[in-house]
Amino acid sequence: MKKKRTAQSGLFSLRPLLALFFCAAAVYSMFVTETLPAFFRSEAPARIPQRTLTFAERVGYQRAIEEVYWRHRIWPRERPDPKPPLDTVMSQAHLERKVHDYLRKSQALQDYWQQPITSEQLQAEMNRMAKHTKQPEVLRELFQALGNDPLVIAECLARSTLAERLFTSALAYRDVSWAESQRTRPRKAVRPFSSYTLPPIATALNPEGTCFDAWRATSTTNAPDARVNHTAVWTGSEMIVWGGYGTQDFFLNTGGRYNPTTDTWTSTDFINAPSARGSHTAVWTGSEMIIWGGVNNGGYLDTGGRYNPSSDSWVVTGTASAPEAREIHTSVWTGSEMIVWGGFSAGGTVNTGGRYNPNSDSWTATSTTNAPIGRLSHTAVWTSSEMLVWGGYYWDGNYHYLQSGGRYNTSTDRWVATSTTNAPEARCSHTAVWTGIDMIVWGGYDGSSLWNTGGKYNPLTNSWTTTDTTSAPAGRQLHTAVWSGSEMIVWGNRC
Repeated sequence: MKKKRTAQSGLFSLRPLLALFFCAAAVYSMFVTETLPAFFRSEAPARIPQRTLTFAERVGYQRAIEEVYWRHRIWPRERPDPKPPLDTVMSQAHLERKVHDYLRKSQALQDYWQQPITSEQLQAEMNRMAKHTKQPEVLRELFQALGNDPLVIAECLARSTLAERLFTSALAYRDVSWAESQRTRPRKAVRPFSSYTLPPIATALNPEGTCFDAWRATSTTNAPDARVNHTAVWTGSEMIVWGGYGTQDFFLNTGGRYNPTTDTWTSTDFINAPSARGSHTAVWTGSEMIIWGGVNNGGYLDTGGRYNPSSDSWVVTGTASAPEAREIHTSVWTGSEMIVWGGFSAGGTVNTGGRYNPNSDSWTATSTTNAPIGRLSHTAVWTSSEMLVWGGYYWDGNYHYLQSGGRYNTSTDRWVATSTTNAPEARCSHTAVWTGIDMIVWGGYDGSSLWNTGGKYNPLTNSWTTTDTTSAPAGRQLHTAVWSGSEMIVWGNRC
């Protein structure tokens, strides 16, 4: 059913240079004490006195930045434990490493590429953030957390994003040609730098005081390579994308974190990252993204990884008692476990699954007694007590589209079939959301028709209600849908 492609990492060729950089950076870090190197103290013109920040002050300000992001980090309502304070998920050592990182990259830009970050560049980066932010209210919180001090904002927020962007651009050339291009490109005339100024932050409202009904492009600078069959999760402060199949005919084990507040991308680390893959799944736990399964050139996968955006680090998921390797399955997060189910394996469609507990790094198989028939391209939602799966198709040499589903209860490890009375027509590649009361399914494809119909399933009454089609979007498949708290929003299609 699926054409196999060559698996490889888009960053593999950069690893030797990165290793050399971080070895050199380790030497530099020994000189970072209570005051900054002369490089940082002299970047403004000598004729203009400019106060400096100690390393300890920078770490303190980094903590203030992380507090803002942690405050907005989503703690799934399914989790029984309360959201912990920042100190339990980000140690002092992690904060210091973040500061070391942007100082090292700034130093490398000067020492290796002879392109020190200037005060003018830092001011321009602050201005860019303020103009292009997609979350102005969060950016204001960041500015306030830094005392609305232009120099602190420039040195502790703008320098971090700018050093990451310029360093990554320089690495892309792997030689001094980047620095030469920076020196020779035309530059606008600028007034002599005097001092940092706090830029006005763009508003999310139009002059009438209502939200703009318009699209705003995300930055593409440092964005991950173009890809399909990848995954994305929203943390509350960042979108994390990972994996997929790239434009150069290979699978990827790279990813990126998009911060809408600063309109910036940061690459996810590749050390201990899972092998390249596509058609896997990902869930957000409140502190980690867990990815599992999928396919690559070597076949179907039963491996995965847990990515912590606070530390930018990966931990491999255990494989003992893991479900059979597969792709195009579903995963839900229960608050304490990830449940994977269904999909397509080397033996065809499967109706097996497993529950992964990240605290114990262990798997427990889901029961197959009364489980729905094996399938792929189905949907799954978590209700707070059950996983609901519905629709999809199975393959036995022919396509068989399904109108059936099931409810899996983790407490009893039992399945109960969902009613088919008044259920939507059989379909695959549809979407489903959980409203808190009902599961709404919509759209999809049955081999001949693209549906713009759907249904609401109530697990308490085991009953379906047809969704209205008045003014409904055109029929489609492979679209996306989210629940806003009061509405289901669908977008995109393959018509």
